[in-house]
Amino acid sequence: MSIFRTTIQALTRLLPQDCFVCGQASGERLLCAACETDLPHLAGPRCPVCALPTAAGAVCGACQSAPPHFDATMAAFRYAFPVEHLVQGLKYRHRLPLAGWLADALAARIDPAGLDGIIPLPLSALRMRERGFNQAQEIARPLAWRLGLPLVSDACFRVHDGAPQASLPWKERQANIRHAFECRADLAGKRVAVVDDVMTTGATLNEFARTLKLHGAVRVENWVAARTLPN
Repeated sequence: MSIFRTTIQALTRLLPQDCFVCGQASGERLLCAACETDLPHLAGPRCPVCALPTAAGAVCGACQSAPPHFDATMAAFRYAFPVEHLVQGLKYRHRLPLAGWLADALAARIDPAGLDGIIPLPLSALRMRERGFNQAQEIARPLAWRLGLPLVSDACFRVHDGAPQASLPWKERQANIRHAFECRADLAGKRVAVVDDVMTTGATLNEFARTLKLHGAVRVENWVAARTLPN
């Protein structure tokens, strides 16, 4: 464990704080006990490929009719309150301690056996300049440390920055993200996990998985903090 991480944990224990969700005193924890209890954990049978709800955990019809390039998806939460508030706090208000909290939530649900490394979903140079950090990498770094897996963070890039995916209709998102990534790593025979904050349609993660498999990856899993579910 780094001196920096140890120092941050010690200060957290010494300096009481308020819950990120409700503002009540939460001691050394980021969330108070009541808000922890109300978290929207992703439960119930789900498609093992895309993590959407299905009967008896079967592969969903969409993944059967048009199999994505990724092989599996694991999500800790539904993208609903208060998780959406926490993700947005990390992403847009620079609440970086939330990255470690989301990493811990993911690590508690993951079996890393057989995986060769973790790759954070790359952010474009423009978004990096605007935001100052890549939220996927901030989650992936403590997650890799917790699971004892190598972190591959400097070999993959987003080279095309189209319109924000959230601003586009579902049918346009795949075209918008096409050829958006490059990879300079030799992934021949590797089984890797891609980390991101939220999975919505899966178009971005699917295109990144396509790029990784073109560079030799034999299995690509998505590890996301939250999954958007149909209404």
